[in-house]
Amino acid sequence: MIDVLTKININCPKYKVSEYSANPDNAPNWYLNIKAAKWKTPRPLTVGSQIVFKAEILGKRIIYIYEIKEYIEGQRLVMKTIFAPIPMETIYTWESINGNITRMSLQNKSKPEGLSILLTPLLIFLMRKIHSKDLQRLKHIIEKKYHQPVMHVA
Repeated sequence: MIDVLTKININCPKYKVSEYSANPDNAPNWYLNIKAAKWKTPRPLTVGSQIVFKAEILGKRIIYIYEIKEYIEGQRLVMKTIFAPIPMETIYTWESINGNITRMSLQNKSKPEGLSILLTPLLIFLMRKIHSKDLQRLKHIIEKKYHQPVMHVA
């Protein structure tokens, strides 16, 4: 069983972090391996929405389709592959630490089958490493995008 959970604190209010990170159109900006995202169903994001992701992992091009299984705006997003080389469930959660800091978690769960069972330890290692980089990239993008300079009054 694969169950990889990665968390990061982002210096930005929860509604902005969740709005940006839950939008599939932004995935290629912050996921290192995702090269494109295309909606199979009409916008906006809701339970039942389907998104096709084109990725490049370890030099291989991969296409997978996720379906949204649960979406509580600003709190939780659960999506599950309906087409993929390895079945995967991805979960985002957002928690306000205070008004200006958000703890975001990114979790992937999978039960590999066939030959991919042999690769499970390697997959877990790579996913931890990649997720950490993805969340660092997301943090950088969001903090830069929503940075508001402090005004000093003389």
